[in-house]
Amino acid sequence: VSCEHPILHGYFRSSCSWRVRIAFALKGIEYEQIPVNLVKDGGQQLTDQYKALNPMQQVPAVEIDGITLSQSLAVIQYIDETRQGPKLLPACPKKRAQVRMICDIIASGIQPLQNLYVIQKIGADKAQWAQHFIQRGFQALEPILKGTAGTYCVGDEISMADICLVPQVYNAERFKVDVGQFPTIDRLNQTLVGVEAFKLSHPSCQPDTPADLRS
Repeated sequence: VSCEHPILHGYFRSSCSWRVRIAFALKGIEYEQIPVNLVKDGGQQLTDQYKALNPMQQVPAVEIDGITLSQSLAVIQYIDETRQGPKLLPACPKKRAQVRMICDIIASGIQPLQNLYVIQKIGADKAQWAQHFIQRGFQALEPILKGTAGTYCVGDEISMADICLVPQVYNAERFKVDVGQFPTIDRLNQTLVGVEAFKLSHPSCQPDTPADLRS
């Protein structure tokens, strides 16, 4: 394993960047951050320089062990397979499948429909659009989590599912979705936001967090 620190190209408020920050924090991995401002200069992710790192022109991109990875779940699974520390995917195949299912619902079924690029295309109705798809996703997620949850999303160990859940709830609150109507999601989120790795990686305290959003 390389002794050089991984480099995370990300954005403070990007939920996909936040997922990777949480995973690094849970594993105790030191890393460098290079901010990619998705709004400034028309979007720094759209430069040729960044496109060479991530052809999808999205964050995150992670330089690690001599390769560059995009897609947060691929990054998280890679560091889980190559680094010491708490396992982010359960050993039990059934639980592991449940974790992946929850991650896919969030990472494929909810988050892409309200990411910056998509809602910029929607125009004036973007808040309603984002609310609609988060609400619809959470209506599916709530009964699933009710069946799988212990202390955390799947049983009593923090997993990749929890890493996906917290940034998605943060987005839901930004788009004024009432998370209280989903008691399991709400309970899990309240537990997780108190965990040190989730606090350290929070959008309010990153190197590129604007002064007015810092806490």
